[in-house]
Amino acid sequence: MPHLPYGSWPSPVGADAVARHDGAPGWPCAVGQEVWWTEPRPEEGGRTALCRTRLDEPEDGVQEVLAAPWNARTRVHEYGGRPYLVLDRAEAGTAAVFSEFTDQRLYLFFPGQVQAPSPLTPEPPEPSSLRYAEPVEGPPGRDEVWCIREEHTGPAPTDVRRALVAVPMDGSAARDPGRVRVVAEGRRFLACPRVSPDGRRLSWIGWDHPDMPWDSTYLSVAAIGPDGTVSGPRDVAGGPGDSVVQAEWGDEETLFCVSDASGWWNPYQISIARDGGAARAPVALAPSQEEYGGPLWTLGQRWILPMRSGLIAAVHGTGSSRLSLLCPDSGALTDIATPHTEWSGRLCPAGTAGEVVVGVAASPDLPAQVVAVVAADGSWRALSRRSGDDPEVRHGYAPRAERRVFSGPGGREVHAIVHPPHNPRAQGPEGEPPPFAVWAHGGPTGRSTTAQDAEVAFFTSRGIGVVQVDYGGSTGYGRAYRERLRGRWGVVDVEDCAAVARALAAEGTADADRLAIRGGSAGGWTAAAALASDHVFACGVIQYPIVDLVGWRTGETHDFESQYLESLVGPWPEERERYIERSPVNRADAVTAPFVLMQGDEDEICPPVQARRLLERVRGRGVPHAYLEFAGEQHGFRKAETIRVALEAELALYAQVFGFDADVPALDLRP
Repeated sequence: MPHLPYGSWPSPVGADAVARHDGAPGWPCAVGQEVWWTEPRPEEGGRTALCRTRLDEPEDGVQEVLAAPWNARTRVHEYGGRPYLVLDRAEAGTAAVFSEFTDQRLYLFFPGQVQAPSPLTPEPPEPSSLRYAEPVEGPPGRDEVWCIREEHTGPAPTDVRRALVAVPMDGSAARDPGRVRVVAEGRRFLACPRVSPDGRRLSWIGWDHPDMPWDSTYLSVAAIGPDGTVSGPRDVAGGPGDSVVQAEWGDEETLFCVSDASGWWNPYQISIARDGGAARAPVALAPSQEEYGGPLWTLGQRWILPMRSGLIAAVHGTGSSRLSLLCPDSGALTDIATPHTEWSGRLCPAGTAGEVVVGVAASPDLPAQVVAVVAADGSWRALSRRSGDDPEVRHGYAPRAERRVFSGPGGREVHAIVHPPHNPRAQGPEGEPPPFAVWAHGGPTGRSTTAQDAEVAFFTSRGIGVVQVDYGGSTGYGRAYRERLRGRWGVVDVEDCAAVARALAAEGTADADRLAIRGGSAGGWTAAAALASDHVFACGVIQYPIVDLVGWRTGETHDFESQYLESLVGPWPEERERYIERSPVNRADAVTAPFVLMQGDEDEICPPVQARRLLERVRGRGVPHAYLEFAGEQHGFRKAETIRVALEAELALYAQVFGFDADVPALDLRP
């Protein structure tokens, strides 16, 4: 095996291939034997397609049922969520109700029929000002879809009303807006609408500013009358310091929910009185220092799934996630043995008797795929990946992920996933440690996974190590770990990333002189703040970042996160000086390392004005940098061309700073 300079190893993992496969399938939904899911289409402008297959048919029977230009994606909270629902329409066959990205209206369509999707909701008074997410079937006997509606009422990002609404399936509301009926409202944010099996009760989750859904939420239950009206709402779980992130009906009198009342998101059971009396206090089903839930960045998450057998399918773990069956009577867990090491909170029931669990799962050797598991025997089948697919990462070139715990300031634990350089046909120069890039995830309440990631492989297969740091504030390790960031954003996250970088260098795993930091969104904030405060990093990649806290707190972001800084930084305006002092835009004179800044021009969450403001402060100071602004991109990059250019620009930055030849166009770095 030849010794070659790090960064210049020949690799079959090209930027074009990464871009072509970017994104994971998601949001499975089923009717009997028919399973649907969403799939990203980077090469088609980043649109989202709907696909389906059948459990009772041979493999390779995947069909795309929502073709271009239709785009099944909702903009509720800007981060979106489950954008569609599959329904059994008897003689008419299976139908789908979906949110169309371009106008945000709900549409109904029947796959295989000639007619195009028809609108169910009215045309909004302003483009995309009426948005819908997380649709569910209404009560039996009412031909309606119930869902979360987000109504933008004015020019400010915070001019928003939200309600749980009923949309008739006959299309009458497309012509008469008054036919969309408000079912429940009262709190600024709503999620997880669920109708009980007998159609007599509705449950949902709500919360208000300044809380985020991982801070405090309320689980409410109300009665549904014969006419479909909802009355007598009462809170049955949640409250200050208690984050309920999901609730599902087991039967007419039993509600299962996921709450972190103990400090960890665990499953609970709530008994609901049939006569409408007070509900019993939630009872913990499997108390443990594990997470059975996660942050509600997107609507429609499902970490627990009550099954007809009486068991509960559950995604759970600490820092990672696996699929198990939980017995609510005994609390016993039975692991389901598949090769997947990461399961997302997107479960759904399938099969004639609901005996199949469908979810999205991955492992270091398997990219994210829709997986169907037979609960009775644990047998499984991948639905969205077929043997003839072009692999995202060629065999032998996948990163070798290693979970590690590092020591941060004060001895605090810092979790991370280390991906050393790996290529079966090359190795680095003898006695020379490799360059490493520290990746800071978004959120900041995200977390990293060991799932196969073609972007990681793009770098590791070329001889550049990657370490993904779950800095304090990350989810997956309990509330106490998550709340390390309260009031200390831009401090704890930067310290933890720098501590991991220094530890890797001290042990000889990484070259201390060739360390980079990279992040997007909140991770972009961490990358920018690190370059402005800790000079352990020789360069940085900053993508769609927050860099000016004052601007972001006073109108430069969407409603969902408009008061997030109250917990991350401190109360506004009392802590105004802290907002100013922490912002990288106000510390631009401390930035000395080269960097590349990337931004989508349609980003409503971290708008271009933030990135441009940082550029104004840096330009002309002698710091080599480049700015790439991508037309038609929002928060996160979805178009194949954008993903390719961004990857190649990142590699080109490393090549120029770390001193190696790369198989990508040179990046024009200007002072």
